[in-house]
Amino acid sequence: MTAKPTSLSKSRRIIQWLVVIGTFVIGLRHIMPGEASRGGSFDSFCAFGGIETLLPYLFSGHLLKSTNLLNFSVLIATLGVSLVAGRAFCGWLCGLGAIQDFVAEWTRKLLGEKRHIRGKASKTILPLRLPVAVDRPLRYAKYLVLAIILIASLYATFPPLREFCPVRAVFGLKMTSLLWLTLGIFLVGSILVERFWCKYLCPLGAALAIFNKISPVRLVSDNDHCNNCGRCDIECSMDIQDVPNNLADAECIRCLECLDTCTRDGSLELKVIKP
Repeated sequence: MTAKPTSLSKSRRIIQWLVVIGTFVIGLRHIMPGEASRGGSFDSFCAFGGIETLLPYLFSGHLLKSTNLLNFSVLIATLGVSLVAGRAFCGWLCGLGAIQDFVAEWTRKLLGEKRHIRGKASKTILPLRLPVAVDRPLRYAKYLVLAIILIASLYATFPPLREFCPVRAVFGLKMTSLLWLTLGIFLVGSILVERFWCKYLCPLGAALAIFNKISPVRLVSDNDHCNNCGRCDIECSMDIQDVPNNLADAECIRCLECLDTCTRDGSLELKVIKP
């Protein structure tokens, strides 16, 4: 076995921190005085805002308030990433996803995990892994949330998720009672269950899930090298079971932690699959 020349996990963490800092900067700009400093509403930088305002725009020619055409540009960029690499946006470029990863890591440290040993299950109580019988049905909730928001958008003035949007609660810096409640639920959920929002409630994740089945850049497992040690299952923040045989699972966020964790050369590889 040869050592990996770079750590994918460290590279991802750097990108996540840059995304979080950048998103906070956008939020800060929108609480500064003067319209010139704002560059449009905070909502207009959201990819999901493009989905929320899409049907009203197609059916009536009007955008929902607090959104503009920039939403479509951000959405197209997100869809472009997804067409190439599946839900890699969720694993590498989503500020909410990054915050959830940080919260899970900090929770383990606060509960006594001095150093995480890759491929070995944490002995801390939190975050929990819900039983399959509970976890699996809850995974469909985000598709219901997406459907409700799309229908509601046809009758809405503002984006339906706006008043209790976790992105605004975490990064928007303009708080209301509903946003404080949203922030509390988001943080408590992230402490209790790793990637709570991504697994059960995120409508953008639901919209991007289909791309895992068609994107050309994907992980490939070689059964001749894999010994089913289970290390990748332990490291999967989305709790995908039997990872080597479910690499195109709709829940996969292409974080590549499984690839970084694998100790057997050739067992997992990132490849471009030709159609």
